[in-house]
Amino acid sequence: MTPPLEGITVLDLTRVLSGPYCTMLLADMGARVIKIEQPGKGDDTRAWGPPFLDGESAYFLSINRNKESVTLDFKHPEGRAILDRLIGRSDVLVENFRPGTLDKLGLDYHALSRTHPRLIVCAISGFGQTGPRRPEAGYDAVIQAEGGLMSITGPADGQAVRLGVAIGDIATGMFAAQGVLAALIARQRTGRGQLVDVAMLDSVSALLTYQAGIYFATGVAPRRIGNRHPTIVPYETFDASDGEFVLAVGNDDQWRRFCQAASFEEGARFPTNRDRVTRYDELKPLLARVLAGDTRQQWIERLQAVGVPCGSVRDLHDVFADPQLAAREMVMNVEHPAVGRLNVLGVPVKLSDTPASVRTAPPTLGQHTPSVLCHDLGLTASDIDRLRAEKAI
Repeated sequence: MTPPLEGITVLDLTRVLSGPYCTMLLADMGARVIKIEQPGKGDDTRAWGPPFLDGESAYFLSINRNKESVTLDFKHPEGRAILDRLIGRSDVLVENFRPGTLDKLGLDYHALSRTHPRLIVCAISGFGQTGPRRPEAGYDAVIQAEGGLMSITGPADGQAVRLGVAIGDIATGMFAAQGVLAALIARQRTGRGQLVDVAMLDSVSALLTYQAGIYFATGVAPRRIGNRHPTIVPYETFDASDGEFVLAVGNDDQWRRFCQAASFEEGARFPTNRDRVTRYDELKPLLARVLAGDTRQQWIERLQAVGVPCGSVRDLHDVFADPQLAAREMVMNVEHPAVGRLNVLGVPVKLSDTPASVRTAPPTLGQHTPSVLCHDLGLTASDIDRLRAEKAI
């Protein structure tokens, strides 16, 4: 079955996380992604570690599957000529340089669109291509802080906490991929490409959703409340006798079923979610005392039997041992030229007729330089040797 982006070529000038995550999502959906890397160094994350597997960074390996790697110095005249030829054969160019950097090289959207009107340029940055903070660089921890996410994450009486993954980068990569797909659909109607401008600050602020809604409604900035939910109770972690688990009672019917299954007679005093939210300080210690009496598994079996959402707080060893993830093909195995057999995450979007797939391992640095230059651009082996000697590739 043909994947949905079969026939689309993406030229990837990105590095680190937000851009590579975007292009990986496009590659999973069948796009051909040609990753341009600096000769001798490559993507910054190739050096991030440990851990390394046979010299390959585990970080890099996690976000660069299904891509081809071409080493190219596009500040070198001949390297730039090769880049221009690759741009002419591409549908999409994705970059995450600081705004203004590529303008100096004539590689910004407005310059490229004059020669390549069908080209879609996705520009990912910390603060966007417009606005007073345009020149600033974007780093995930800074964006989580400045975007308000850290202010609502962490214990009520402790420091603000950054999420355990770089959610600012990852969300930006997701939004960028969505923007590229929308621009491809629009091009089918108009015949023209366009600029997709995606900022990390915008992306993180977009994640605030109901927290932003609470602020807009009240004018009061939400505070950190640990694992609690601001408008649903009980919806947080609790201590069972052998560890933490999550109880997520989403409505009053679930609450009645919980109280019955837990023999929690005092729950009748808090019949509605409004009661439970407004009288949280009264309810929480009563719940905590009841839930501490049994193990996590006992609670999970008891509550799942009556349709009350709950689950253990699991580490990654337990997560990836879950047969559900195996059934959903969320851990895939590929052959890497240096590492050998390599586990990578699967594709979370399951299309029934045109499925995405994990086809190839993350590339070694410059792995596809000869094949792309020979087969796509018609260069000879002697041409490639000369360009290498001149450090253009």
